[in-house]
Amino acid sequence: MDILSNTVALSRMQFALTAIFHMLWPVLTTGMGIYLVIVEGMWLKTRNPDYYHHARFWSKLYVLNFGIGVASGIPMEFQFGTNWAPFSEAVGDFFGSILGFEASMAFMLEAGFLGIMLFGWERVHPIVHLFATIMVAFGANLSTVWILVANSWLQTPAGGEMVNGKFIVSDYFQAIMNPFALNSILHMFFATLETSLFVIGGISAWYILNKRNQAFFSKSLKIAIATAIAVAPLQIYIGHLSAEQVYHYQPTKLAAIEAKWETSPAGESADWTLLALPNEKAQKNDWEISIPNGLGYVLEFKQKLSEPVLGLKEWKPEDRPRMVGLIYYCFRIMSGIGFFFLGLMLFSIIQWLRGKLSAENISSQPWLMRAWVLAAPLGYIAVESGWIVRCVGRQPWALYGQIRTADAVSNIPASNVLTSLSFFAVVYSFLFVCALYFGSRIIRKGPNLSLPVPGLDNEPAIESQPAEHIPDQRPVEAQQ
Repeated sequence: MDILSNTVALSRMQFALTAIFHMLWPVLTTGMGIYLVIVEGMWLKTRNPDYYHHARFWSKLYVLNFGIGVASGIPMEFQFGTNWAPFSEAVGDFFGSILGFEASMAFMLEAGFLGIMLFGWERVHPIVHLFATIMVAFGANLSTVWILVANSWLQTPAGGEMVNGKFIVSDYFQAIMNPFALNSILHMFFATLETSLFVIGGISAWYILNKRNQAFFSKSLKIAIATAIAVAPLQIYIGHLSAEQVYHYQPTKLAAIEAKWETSPAGESADWTLLALPNEKAQKNDWEISIPNGLGYVLEFKQKLSEPVLGLKEWKPEDRPRMVGLIYYCFRIMSGIGFFFLGLMLFSIIQWLRGKLSAENISSQPWLMRAWVLAAPLGYIAVESGWIVRCVGRQPWALYGQIRTADAVSNIPASNVLTSLSFFAVVYSFLFVCALYFGSRIIRKGPNLSLPVPGLDNEPAIESQPAEHIPDQRPVEAQQ
């Protein structure tokens, strides 16, 4: 069937476009909110004005991402009523209420305190301002919690059953704490935090490479490195736990992730394909690079499988995911970036311990700084790749094992969907260009180190050590 006359395909394309675009912005705000809490807390503890100026500088990028995230997120949720009305009618009693919690509980909390965080520096007590920053960060991450609860429930529906085409909830808490929920929330939490840390570290490295405020940005780079010590390895471990859950609850998705066509029985070892070229029509891989007996170690840390790993041939073509190659390589891109982040963090720690990241020596590490600049966009790619694996791999189900995607779409003309899809593509392209323009403008301008530091009239300040002496970059209070 021609895709331009296929309402299901066009509706999926529209939701994919809006979801992929929207995901770019809250990924940074949820993680950067935690970073802003850290630097503001360090300012209150040390009274070092550098930390205050860090909070003011990075909050500009925060609000830019917040604004575009709001503009792109609302239309995405409206599609459940416009393009996916039968689905919404069937699962709305639970799914709709969870999305309502995200909007009324999390988003409103974040938005309510955002004004205080941005404009309250000289209007409220510093402790009140820190509390507002904490609430903004908490609201942003609480939003992630509810979104992941809703999406995890689509992956592993629990807490009720389908009755006459409608999901009836019998245990609301069980539905919230569905099998995928906890690991999914943790995996996304660390993904957003890790992405934000490497964006902050990458921008800081760019300033250092360009010899602009090197001592100032060496602080933000070191905070990113120090936080990544815990985040990078934990993210890989939780990602492994999530893969184990796919192994047990979504065998078709696991088979697509591994491009595995034949079943490997329990009690036997199985090869793991490092790289392959899946051929869905022939139901095989045209070529592959395999590690002998590797699949058991990947899934269970042992050679022989305790449970069978089903191949895609176990299901009819209409009951298994399409676009196996996309799922296969998106998973490897996500995993590869995670290990790259871990390696970059470890090497950065070694250089730090060797004294190579001090304000005096950090400019002598151009290759390390270039690696951090390269890493800045990789977190976005990893997150988007992970969501492609998560959602495309769930197909052909909108609600896994319960409602097919083809039955969940609204009965509307394909031409209407094509019109709205085209409109979204144009508007989101414009918003993306605007975001790049204003974001690069903020970065090119750099921090305003002459901003007066509030609350220091009668308190001693800790002198910062800028890389180059520029007399008018510091307020008089901070120089005394």
